[in-house]
Amino acid sequence: MSDIAIQCRDLVRIFAAEGVEVQALQGLTLTVERGELTAIVGASGSGKSTLLNILSGLDVPTAGQAHVAGHDLLAMRERDRVAYRRHTVGFVWQQTARNLIPYLTATENIALTLAVAGVPRRNRRARAQELLELLDIGELADRLPVQLSGGQQQRVAIAVALANEPEVLLADEPTGELDEANSALVLEAMRGVNERLGVTVLIVTHDPGVSEHVRRTVQIRDGRTSTETLRRTELTDAGEEQHVAEEFAVLDRVGRLQLPPDYVAALELRERVRLSLEPDRVEVRKGDDE
Repeated sequence: MSDIAIQCRDLVRIFAAEGVEVQALQGLTLTVERGELTAIVGASGSGKSTLLNILSGLDVPTAGQAHVAGHDLLAMRERDRVAYRRHTVGFVWQQTARNLIPYLTATENIALTLAVAGVPRRNRRARAQELLELLDIGELADRLPVQLSGGQQQRVAIAVALANEPEVLLADEPTGELDEANSALVLEAMRGVNERLGVTVLIVTHDPGVSEHVRRTVQIRDGRTSTETLRRTELTDAGEEQHVAEEFAVLDRVGRLQLPPDYVAALELRERVRLSLEPDRVEVRKGDDE
């Protein structure tokens, strides 16, 4: 089995309407290892939701390569896509109303997903309760969505998405409608299922608080991966734990990289820049330097 859960190379997605083309993804490259918990962040219109729609099998890229858990997303037929969405990936939407059927209880929402997948009736309730307990909401099994808080609804939605034991869990702005406290609970729930079940989790969000809950954050800008921030915990000389975060620019296969906007502003870089190759680094200077 490959150690790679998600592999995208030179991914392009072009939308055309009334003779106008919009390039949502412009050669995006991304690799996520199995069992990894990763957040994709970016401004509105950066292409992050387009990427998630492709990875979930809801959309098809215009060009490039995209593989998830061994599935070639460009080569799949519609029947294959249905099976892929039922068994390989789980999905959590931002809008709680899209995740749950309002007239079914938490248990019944999970059981419905299991029924569609062909799980025998006798096994559904036990599986539903197992997932609700995993997410620390076992006592809410018989409540309707309207009887739950927004954070509780999203945790039930995670349980629904995990019902068929997917290899990859995708979440599109799962905290977008929640306050800070509930956002933290939902993100911790995702980290919990990642650690306990080993499922690969990819979260698309604009929530800056996500950095406290994931080890890797990938920034998307203008349809390409721009920077990555990797976090780790290490011991100081005094034996105390400290959290370290390092930001890296992403270099694609043809040598392109995007400088962070604050770097560009600080150096007043415009149009052309001077590059100098040193033994251990590349220096970037203003193009009008004498």
